[in-house]
Amino acid sequence: MKKQTFFSLLLGCVVSLGGAQLATAQTAASATAGTSASGASTGKDLAGSAALSPNHTTLLKALQAAGLAEQAKGAGPYTVFAPDNAAFEKIPAETMATLLKPASKKQLAKILSYHVVSGNVMAADLKDGQVLKTVQGESLTVGVQGGTVTIKDAKGGTATVTQPDIKTTNGVVHSIDTVLMPAK
Repeated sequence: MKKQTFFSLLLGCVVSLGGAQLATAQTAASATAGTSASGASTGKDLAGSAALSPNHTTLLKALQAAGLAEQAKGAGPYTVFAPDNAAFEKIPAETMATLLKPASKKQLAKILSYHVVSGNVMAADLKDGQVLKTVQGESLTVGVQGGTVTIKDAKGGTATVTQPDIKTTNGVVHSIDTVLMPAK
């Protein structure tokens, strides 16, 4: 049951990212001081936002292929490191095609759950060298240098947080530029 909840959260993060981007665009358009993409809030839970992020359509496709798209509610709180479209483009096309096939559903679900940690973890709370346990069961290592947050996966790959602290009512989302890969 817990796995269904965080998968739902991951699906919701795709939806919520669109809402946060919309809120950010509206804020910029109205020239309200002190508000940026960092710290944007959708004002909704991860599954309830109406807009889809144009930068996370591949993540949504992966969630659908993993059979997770129908589970649209999650209690949280969870922190999601959400790969953007460019992150998925770094994966060879033939590998992505294989992962999106029904026979790879379980492997894809394992990769996606590797991007989720329990709790509400804001970017400012992350410390250099900190180890985060994912709901998938493996660990991620945080790097913080000069205000830039990176996440190192079990295979030595590193993702940079490109849009931090997208707040929702049941978690927080950090958009990243690389798909994180578990050891197993």
